[in-house]
Amino acid sequence: MDATALARSARSDTAPPAELTPEQRVLWLARAGRWDEAHDGCQDLPDPAGAWIHAWLHREEGDFGNATYWYSRAGRAAPSRSKPLEEEWLEIATTLSPPP
Repeated sequence: MDATALARSARSDTAPPAELTPEQRVLWLARAGRWDEAHDGCQDLPDPAGAWIHAWLHREEGDFGNATYWYSRAGRAAPSRSKPLEEEWLEIATTLSPPP
């Protein structure tokens, strides 16, 4: 499932589709507004993917200090505070989605 379809599913479906990768499932939960479930799920993912999603979740939460720790675990520079969360979510989902 590509990033656009993943986002659409998270806005319209009540449960993540069965065919999602573990990374996509956590991204689906985050997009669906199920922060706690997404947070719990990203901790079970291997780095760097899990750390990148974890960083994004803490950035969404407003805890930029904690987010920067997770960006470093992911091997990524923390984005500007002004970078839209939506834009970064799409970047993560696109990067972590398997090719068609």
